[in-house]
Amino acid sequence: MQIIVQKFGGTSVASAEVRSLVVKKIQGALSNGYCPVVVVSAMGRKGDTYATDTLIDLALSTYPNTSLRDLDIVMCCGEIISAGVMSATLQAAGIDSIVLTGGQAGIVTDDNYSNSRILKIDTSNLLKIIKNSKVPIVCGFQGITRNGDFTTLGRGGSDTTAAALGAALNAEMVEIYTDVEGIMTADPRIVSEAKILDCISYGEVCQLAHQGAKVIHPRAVEIAMQKNIPLVVKSTFSDAPGTLITNTTTESTQEPTAITDRIATGVTYLPNIAQIKIKLPEKELEIEYKVFQTLAAKNISVDLINVHPGQIMFTINNNEVNKAAEELAKAGYSYEIITGCAKISVVGGGMREVPGVMASFIEALANNNIRILQTVDSHNTISALVNENDVHLAVCALHEKFGLCH
Repeated sequence: MQIIVQKFGGTSVASAEVRSLVVKKIQGALSNGYCPVVVVSAMGRKGDTYATDTLIDLALSTYPNTSLRDLDIVMCCGEIISAGVMSATLQAAGIDSIVLTGGQAGIVTDDNYSNSRILKIDTSNLLKIIKNSKVPIVCGFQGITRNGDFTTLGRGGSDTTAAALGAALNAEMVEIYTDVEGIMTADPRIVSEAKILDCISYGEVCQLAHQGAKVIHPRAVEIAMQKNIPLVVKSTFSDAPGTLITNTTTESTQEPTAITDRIATGVTYLPNIAQIKIKLPEKELEIEYKVFQTLAAKNISVDLINVHPGQIMFTINNNEVNKAAEELAKAGYSYEIITGCAKISVVGGGMREVPGVMASFIEALANNNIRILQTVDSHNTISALVNENDVHLAVCALHEKFGLCH
């Protein structure tokens, strides 16, 4: 029994016309001898009647302090409606199917409502359905606690559902269907020469996602990586092969350029960032960690951390600036805040121990008169903080410098 998990995002189930394309994808899997397990998101995007954001707005506009537990029940309705309509569409096409909530599919989570973690998946019900030659249509984004409460897995949770089911069922692969034909080297709205990648490693796509690329939820990739389940990101609207996500040592049948031969894989960015600089007495080292304790106590997440004698630099989201300023002032720190920044990143598994990569990164920005406010790097990522007004120019410059146009 060869199982394949097929996940369809909100734009892939938004209308009867598009759902007919989904039917063809599922029929294709069946004709190729696979047993498909289908995962669906809520229909459409914000503003559409049954979209998750629309349901959230409906609940919160009625009572802004609606509990997260109750809000999860409201949010789960979007996927339930989507799965019911998709199942009816399949049955009309002659494909026997059955709808399952996350809980009915065996997904058990903790009770951290609105951002739950999967504790276990009992696949017995799914396997029984598959053996009876039915196609299970699973509500993405949701699970159930041991006490029977509905939970949601956080934004992008349908990707997580698909990957978790793929791992639990030892699926041949997980296909993530969306409205783009694969993962691109940069945002095509900024870089017209951006290309679709044939193949990318788990680590690289996680970094791209964490650094701002809206490709696939990193939690989904991390789950698939645990069992080496291949992920494929492809379009519902075309027959393009998409982007294969797998280990760097796995050969692709799509004949991609070897991942390890490629210094850079993609360029991405995160807007709406503020930089904070704090002056410290050089001899009072314990103050360094106390700064971060102060912010952590208020659930303020920090990034791009640079610690130097007498100074700490880091970044936070713009929407946390007022809260951070208040806490730092209370603690008596001398600080400077620069708002309107963005984090630009080049990601690539091939840049490890390659001389001149940082020099090329800085040169590309300097040649375009882009001021670098701060940098940080790792084995597979180089990031710089720049003025948000320079984002488009910076992404284009780095994309060209690292040869991603070719």
